[in-house]
Amino acid sequence: QVQLIESGGGLVQAGGSLRLSCTASGRTFSRRTVGWFRQAPGKEREFVAVISWNDGTTYYTDSVKGRFTISRDNAKNTVYLQMNSLKPEDTAVYYCDFALVMDGRWSAMGSWGQGTQVTVSS
Repeated sequence: QVQLIESGGGLVQAGGSLRLSCTASGRTFSRRTVGWFRQAPGKEREFVAVISWNDGTTYYTDSVKGRFTISRDNAKNTVYLQMNSLKPEDTAVYYCDFALVMDGRWSAMGSWGQGTQVTVSS
């Protein structure tokens, strides 16, 4: 059974940067599309970014385009989320998960771990 483990979160000032990492134990995810999702206090979990397994095609939610970059290293079984120019509204728990399109939207498949907290102070 695969377990996804997120890391790299922390407290940063607005305008700062963080890099999140997502690793998989139990099996490789080199042939799986992987996404990052986040959940802010009092809000529903939302899609942030996704990267395909075959050609590395990426998609982002509009609010992070130009600031966040998702990438993957299949040899290390790791997916990254580089977050630059962070804003207070980026504050949330960030989760990685396998992803697929459902009803025209990127959706998580439910294999996420504990998540990693990102807090951006103003």
